[in-house]
Amino acid sequence: MSTAVMTKEVLNPFEIAQEQFDIAADHLKLDAGLRAILKQPKRQLIVSIPVRMDDGRIQVFEGYRVQYNLSRGPGKGGIRYHPNVTLDEVKALSAWMTWKCATVNIPYGGAKGGVRVDPKQLSLGELERLTRRYATEISPIIGPDRDIPAPDVYTNSQTMAWFMDTISMFHGHTELSVVTGKPLSLGGSKGRNEATARGCQFTTRAACEVKGISLPNASVVVQGFGNAGSIAAKLLHEDGARIVGISDSKGGIYNGAGMDPVAVMKYKDEAGTVVGFPGCDFISNKDLLELKCDVLVPAALENTITLDNVDRIKAKIVAEAANGPTTPGADKELFARGVLVIPDILCNAGGVTVSYFEWVQDLYGFFWTEIEVNQYLERTMNAAFKEVHGTAESYRTDMRTGAYILAVSRVAEATRVRGIFP
Repeated sequence: MSTAVMTKEVLNPFEIAQEQFDIAADHLKLDAGLRAILKQPKRQLIVSIPVRMDDGRIQVFEGYRVQYNLSRGPGKGGIRYHPNVTLDEVKALSAWMTWKCATVNIPYGGAKGGVRVDPKQLSLGELERLTRRYATEISPIIGPDRDIPAPDVYTNSQTMAWFMDTISMFHGHTELSVVTGKPLSLGGSKGRNEATARGCQFTTRAACEVKGISLPNASVVVQGFGNAGSIAAKLLHEDGARIVGISDSKGGIYNGAGMDPVAVMKYKDEAGTVVGFPGCDFISNKDLLELKCDVLVPAALENTITLDNVDRIKAKIVAEAANGPTTPGADKELFARGVLVIPDILCNAGGVTVSYFEWVQDLYGFFWTEIEVNQYLERTMNAAFKEVHGTAESYRTDMRTGAYILAVSRVAEATRVRGIFP
């Protein structure tokens, strides 16, 4: 692909999110007023986060919380800690959360948060102080019936425990339902840790049926070996798939005969990377994406598959466990070649679905077994896949556009019926 073509491609995540919305809005023939409302976030908060570091210095970090649309219910979306977080990225992620919740038809709007920080450079105490101050700064706009944060990139159940405790101290009582993704001891849901990957597993099974691929013995490549990627690899391996390639931020490993992802997880826990796992060849992240395989699972960050490399992608199914891994230009190329892309707002919606289950359990103080959680999740994901696939077929378009048409129509209808106040 020529560099001239590459330079024309937009890689700003919010502009990509708006382009994806426009495509669906055109199909729906959405009127100008609704377009204007749904194309911009409802609320954007930028905060300064002063933190006393372990050596006594004060360091100030920048944080964000964006609520994109609240027409269908309270905002829902994770919080990420990453040195490259930008407001536009958080705006895009909040938009994707809006459409994601609508795609699986749970009663939430979309929101997202982020702090520009490298958490690997902070001690546990510094991370706690950062989290508690960030929670304090965004507390005016969050709450169980307003906006419910969750973990995302480089945040986890401990982060959510600090967050929940901070808000609870302000309110004078325990607010279990103010965040999801909490430890089980603090109102977390069974099955939540595996939920994003399980949703990926269920939709991959459905996609294999559509493409006539037998998942047992199918070759799978997983790019990104964090929570979603590692557990997706484990679950697909349990389904009989051959995990032939795995990568993390330091590089990748390849074995055409397949490898045991659980053993790779244990190795990474000790070595800090998958690179060097016995019996595998080293492969770069770039080359790993271009491996011939049945299923490619991008499970890292945005803009992984672009016009620069799409012509070298050899997968038959792309299961987007990450948010925004494929650009609109690459989407068109993949669709033209018959590659089935399970879009992020469907494929990785298992996490927010079980977050919804956790919120419901917290509100009622009645908790489900892990089997029940997984059964409800499978039912929700299978129904959503069927609706998205049916919409895509009806409009003779790709799965992402099908998901957006479904989601945007639901949010637009809620917005239209509610009207504008005052």
